[in-house]
Amino acid sequence: MTSLRPLGASDIEVFPLTLGGNVFGWTADRDTSFAVLDGYTQAGGNFVDTADAYSQWAPGNEGGVSERIIGEWMKARGNRSDVVVATKGGALSTRKGLRADTVKAAVEDSLRRLQSDYIDLYYTHYDDESVEVGEFLTVLDELVGAGKIRAIAASNISPERLQEALDFSDREGIAKYVALQPQYNLVSRDTYEGRLQDIAGRGGLAAVPYYGLAAGFLTGKYRPGTTVDSARAQGAGKHLETERGRKVLVALDEVAEAHGAEIATVALAWLAARPTVVAPIASARTPEQLKALVALADLTLTQGEVDKLTAASA
Repeated sequence: MTSLRPLGASDIEVFPLTLGGNVFGWTADRDTSFAVLDGYTQAGGNFVDTADAYSQWAPGNEGGVSERIIGEWMKARGNRSDVVVATKGGALSTRKGLRADTVKAAVEDSLRRLQSDYIDLYYTHYDDESVEVGEFLTVLDELVGAGKIRAIAASNISPERLQEALDFSDREGIAKYVALQPQYNLVSRDTYEGRLQDIAGRGGLAAVPYYGLAAGFLTGKYRPGTTVDSARAQGAGKHLETERGRKVLVALDEVAEAHGAEIATVALAWLAARPTVVAPIASARTPEQLKALVALADLTLTQGEVDKLTAASA
C-alpha cells in the first residue's frame, strides 16, 4: 500500500499523484471518465482535482461538467468518504471573482454538482485583486466552520497576495491556505521557483502543481517530425522548439531507461521530489494512460538523477 502524504497543515492525507479532472466531459466522455476514476482509485489513488469552470472553454460546455461527472461517479460507487475532492471557484463566467456572495454561491453550486455535503479542499482558482483578501478569506472561514469545506487553498496567485492572505489569516485566527496550485514542471519552472516557493515553504503549504506533464510534452510522445492527435498538441509541441525542451527529453530518456520506466513517470517523479511539492496533478483521458501516472508512487529517483534533470531544465 502506497503511503499517503500530509496535505500541508491540514488533517488530509493524499496519494502522491493527483488525478486531474479537467478532461472529464471534455476529451473523456462520462463512461470513460468513470473508467479512469475507477482505475485511479483501484491503484490506491484518493486525490481528485476539478473546478467549477471545467470545461467551459470547450464549445457547448457551460462549465460544471467535470464536477457533475465526479459527483455521479462517487454516488454510483458509494465511496465519497474515501475520495479527497479538490475543486476551485472564481473562474466560471456565471460565478466570476471572489466577492463574498459570489464565493458562497459558487460553493453551494459545486456541492450540488458533486452531490456531497462537503468539499475536502477548496481553491480560489484565480486571485481577484479587486477584492480585499479579508473579504473572501472571512467567507471561506465561515464555510469551513459550517463543515462545507475541510481546508482552503490558492491557485494562480502572486507572491505578494499569497503572503498578504497568510498574514491576514494568522492575524485574525481564521482558516488559512494549506496548499498552493501553481503551474510547475520540468519545462516551466519560472512561475513557481523563487518567491512563491519560498513563501509556500515558510508557511508549510503543500504544492500541488498543475500542468505536471506540460500539457503532454513530458510524456515523450512529442518528438521532431511526429504528429500527435491531442486537443493540447499545439501547446505541448511548442516546447520542442526550445533548447530547454530538447535537453529535458534527452535527460528523461536516460533516466527512464535506467529504471525501465515511462518518461511521464520520471517527469512526475522529478516534480514530486522538489521542495514543497506533495502531489503533482496529471490527467488521463483513457484508462491506458493512467499506468504511467500512478507508477509515480513506486518510483524514487536518486539524487544524481534529480540533479541531472534539474540541470537539463535550467
